[in-house]
Amino acid sequence: MEKTIKKPSLSYSLFILILMVAVISTGLILLEAPIQIMLFTAIVVLIPFVLRLGYSYEEIEKAMFASMLKALKPSLILMSVGILIGTWIASGTVPTLIYYGIQSISPQFFLVTTLLFCSVVSMATGSSWATLGTAGIAMIGVGQSLDVSLAMTAGAIVSGAYFGDKLSPLSDTTNLAAAVVGIDVFTHVKHMLWTTVPAYVLSAIIFTLIGLNTEVAAVNSAEVNSLTGYLATNFNLGIISIIPALFLFVLLITKQPAIISVFLGGVAGALIAIFYQGIDMTSILGVAYNGFFVESGIEAIDSLLQRGGLVSMLPMVAIFIFALGLGGLLNISGVLVTIIDSIIKMIKSRALLVFVTMIMSYFTLGLGGSFSFAGVMTGTFMKPLFDKFNLRPENLSRAMEDTATQGCALLPWTASGVFTATTLGVPTLTYLPFCFLAMLTPLFTFLYGLTGFSMKEEKKQPKHSTKEVPTA
Repeated sequence: MEKTIKKPSLSYSLFILILMVAVISTGLILLEAPIQIMLFTAIVVLIPFVLRLGYSYEEIEKAMFASMLKALKPSLILMSVGILIGTWIASGTVPTLIYYGIQSISPQFFLVTTLLFCSVVSMATGSSWATLGTAGIAMIGVGQSLDVSLAMTAGAIVSGAYFGDKLSPLSDTTNLAAAVVGIDVFTHVKHMLWTTVPAYVLSAIIFTLIGLNTEVAAVNSAEVNSLTGYLATNFNLGIISIIPALFLFVLLITKQPAIISVFLGGVAGALIAIFYQGIDMTSILGVAYNGFFVESGIEAIDSLLQRGGLVSMLPMVAIFIFALGLGGLLNISGVLVTIIDSIIKMIKSRALLVFVTMIMSYFTLGLGGSFSFAGVMTGTFMKPLFDKFNLRPENLSRAMEDTATQGCALLPWTASGVFTATTLGVPTLTYLPFCFLAMLTPLFTFLYGLTGFSMKEEKKQPKHSTKEVPTA
């Protein structure tokens, strides 16, 4: 007897979606459970409801595993970043950036300087994670020493890190967004400038105004001197310690594979730690695996330098695997298609089209936990509608990046949200109010959708005459 697969109704799809959200949110909010266990629990809870549609367990498992396989590459990058962070602290790379940053940056202009510095690094590398794990950690250390709010500092770091992640031609999200809608990456980047530049300028002004209202007297001179003294005493600071950062910069701008580049950057840090800082091989391998550990007796120093290691990234690898598995489960069930199809039928105007695209980008980001999932789902389902409204595909890719890419670090349960909070040591909901770029850019996206400004239309093809041409 041939089995039949039922297409889920809208009410059944909404029930599954609400059930998933209820399971995860109950665990996170009421039970304060780790996001990893709640994602896994949601998968187990939803499987019986997908089985009722007629799928076999083997089919469901195959779909989830195929989706989970997409976590392999980012997981390897994640673990390489963990290794890099640990060895860069041991090599003196991060301590050097912190030391000279403290010496040269005024508290009044620290936040806007942090924004600009992280923007340059992220544009050059195309990686928000590499920026957070290097320049981000350094600026957190400087801000902590200058007694600047960690929430504001993290907000400036995130804004700068995702500025480059969004605009750099080296970024995986930038290339993915362009590829999904079928356009050249530079066409995509150029079109994003209309929304990103004004939002970035406003963000820089806000950070400058906040900084100008920072009381210089609030700086704890004793703590600053204690930190800089410790760094100068316990690390060999200077240009040699910066070599791993320069090496990684060269690898990334020459478009070497991200995994290899970050791992080799970590290896460069390990070599500098051995030959310049005097750390033995056994110890540096321990740092690469478990992270850097120090007992200075000074809480600020210990909390700043005890970071990194491959092990520190394993919780985030689990988030990747479970989030993508959940996405695969929802995909095979037809739940997403049913919900999205019902929404698409209601779109009657350009402004509503842009608004729904933005909401769908955030929605799929929250479901899949990554831009990869959000970009593919949103781009695939919304492109026919942009064609219907005679709008160029770069309008769609811009809306996706203005929302989902910059939203990655704003949702506590996504891999980027957890990575950012863990790396900077600041909870997601604490730094979220100061991520001005991520909040301002979508406003311009919607404004342009409403007014039509910078919304490129397809060139209308000239009508060919049907009149017969006489022949000789």
